[in-house]
Order: sequence, then C-alpha cells, then structure tokens
Amino acid sequence: MANVNIVVPELSESVVEATVAEWLVAVGDAVNVGDVLVVLETDKVNLEVAAEQSGTITEIVAGEEVDVTAGEVLAVMDASGEAPAPKAEPAQQPQAQPQPQAVATASGGDGQKATPVAQRVASANNIDLSKVSPSDGGKITKEDVEKFIADKNKPAPQPASQNGQSSPFPSLVDPSVGRREERIKLSRRRRTIATRLVEAQSTAAMLTTFNEIDMKPVMDIRKKHKDRFREVHGVGLGFTSFFVKAVVGALKAFPYLNSEIDDKEVILKHYYDIGIAIGAEEGLVVPVIRDCDRLSFAGIEGKVKEYAVAANDGSLSLDALRGGTFTITNGGVFGSMMSTPILNPPQVGILGLHGIKQRPVVIDGEIVIRPMMYVALTYDHRIVDGRESVQFLVQVKELIEDPERLLIEG
Repeated sequence: MANVNIVVPELSESVVEATVAEWLVAVGDAVNVGDVLVVLETDKVNLEVAAEQSGTITEIVAGEEVDVTAGEVLAVMDASGEAPAPKAEPAQQPQAQPQPQAVATASGGDGQKATPVAQRVASANNIDLSKVSPSDGGKITKEDVEKFIADKNKPAPQPASQNGQSSPFPSLVDPSVGRREERIKLSRRRRTIATRLVEAQSTAAMLTTFNEIDMKPVMDIRKKHKDRFREVHGVGLGFTSFFVKAVVGALKAFPYLNSEIDDKEVILKHYYDIGIAIGAEEGLVVPVIRDCDRLSFAGIEGKVKEYAVAANDGSLSLDALRGGTFTITNGGVFGSMMSTPILNPPQVGILGLHGIKQRPVVIDGEIVIRPMMYVALTYDHRIVDGRESVQFLVQVKELIEDPERLLIEG
C-alpha cells in the first residue's frame, strides 16, 4: 500500500482553524484526482478539499464537527491502485436499538446513497432512509432528512364539527403535550460573527448619526444610462457604485474614518478598500473591493456582481474577505427603513443604507414627493468626533444628490 495523507490546506493569516462540516466519501470509496472529499467550515467561507491523487480511502482521521488546523491529517488514502485490505471497524459504545419500523440505513429508496451527515441525522432521529427521497435525485442530504422529519411531525388537521366546518374551539388537551424544541449547533461562522459583534460593542465607543438622501438624481442617471451602460460594460448600473464613490470622496475629506486604532497610535490608511456586506445563507460576509478610488463605476459594479454570485454559491475566497478599511451595508434590500449598523473591527466606520420610499419633502419652499433614503453612519467615538461624523455623512449626501461631483471628488 502507498498511503497518502489528506491534510487541511493552508487557510489564511486571519483564519487559524476550521471545522469538518461534511465528509462526501466514506472508508472504502474509490476517488479520482479532483474529487471533493470533505467540506471544511471556517469563520468566513466553506472550503472544499479535493483529492490530489487517485486511490481508495482507507481511514477517516477527523470526523465531522471536529476542529482542525492547517496541515492536520484529515484522512488516509491508498494510492497504490490496489484494493485495500479490510479494515477493522473501531469499537463503538453500545447504543439503544432503534424500533424495527424506524431504522437508519446507509441507503435510501431505490438504492441511492446518503451523505454521512444525513446518515447521522437519520440515526439520531430513528429515521429509515429508505423512506426519504433525495431532492436532487442524487445522494440523500441532511436537508432531505430534516424535511422528512418536519413533514412527519406536522400537526394533524383539526377535527371537523358536525356541519363539516373546522371546529373554532381548541381541543381540551394539555398544552405541554407534543410541544417540541430543537437544539441546533451554531456553525463556526455564526459563532465567530457572534463573538466579533459582542467584541465590537465591548471595545469600541460606538455612536450612530443619521441623515436622509434624495435619490432622484441618481435614479434619473440610472434610468437614462442603464441600457447603454449594460451594453458597453456587460453589467448593470446599481446604487452601490454611487455610494462607494461617494464614500471614497468623503473619506478623503475626513481621513480618520479610514483608519484604525493600534494601542496608542492611529493608523491612517491612504487606500480605500471598501467592504460590501452581503447576507449569505450561512451568515453575513463582507467581501472587500480594493482600491476603489482607482476603479470605474463599471469596475465596482462588476466586483459587486462577482461577490454576490460567489456568496450565494459558497465560492468566496479567503482573500476576498481579508482586510477592508470601511464598510457599507444595505439593509434596504430586505425592506429595512432604519437601523444602527455595528462596526466591523478594526474599522472605525460603517455606512448603513436603507429602503427608498416616496415621501413629501420641502424643496425651495414647496412640498414635493421625492424618493428618499435614510442613511446611518456608525463610528468609533474614541477616534472620530461627532462633528466629523456628521460632516462625513453630509458629504456623502451631497455627493449622491449631485452625482456629477463624483467625477471630481469620488
């Protein structure tokens, strides 16, 4: 046998540990070069570890939910091309036998296989995998098992009254009977998010100031040029590029909002790496658009699109999430009208965007209807004074309401 160790790849200078999320192979499985063997979960992205050689998996060293570090052995593979000798299964603790009608098996209906994590969830809930159908026609996944459990536990329909109508009166049943709770382990990313948010609130003197912006000038520009912009650049003209350029212009005018505190010193950053908060399924991620002062509107929009796609399919790289000097978060896409964003340490400023609503406003002594957006700037009061924060937000407002200035000051 030619044993080859499958190890945790180099992570990142800001990521030192990962958790084994899911094994996609089992002992005895034959794999080819490039086959994904295991998914590792870090606090920023999920990493797929692929086989660098063909062979047969002979041992899984780090099981699911185990924390690992770079270089640590995950599994062992026989790359000799010969069939491995049968490996004795490790002794297991005695377990209660499941009921005959609810046995967790390694395969589902019609002989399809289930992922290891699906098998574990099924075993823990005494589910017969032969009764579970895979959603994509391939392997049964954890989500398929959880859906089967949820469907199985749906409450029975309310009894009908004599006239065939559902009874409007609750049944006289002890309300504690049948009540269920579910205990779900927090993902590494969610645990890290929780830790950092609490850390930000306990270490920074956060304060938030608000303003409102008339979005009509930007909306007019987008309406006039959006078709030509897409035709020339192959990407849509959104609001993000306008706000990124406005933020860069305001940061140049108020540089302490583009800095960080290091003990007794302030590090002023003369580059503009703007983080764009994206709400992905696994939790908030903040990919960074670098050197925004040197990018065109099309360059910024292209990066936003690239990151949005990668965040949704889980392919964001660690490099894309590293660093950042200032952050923009847009709760308006989810319907938020007002919020107080939390700093992304060690940054000292974050701009929150919100929903655009038609509202009556007074312009030149007349009441008119305008598409208005509330904006919020949260800043670290240890280094940024209230006057600077208000003036920064006013600068952003003025640049958005007079977008031609962005060509000069953005």
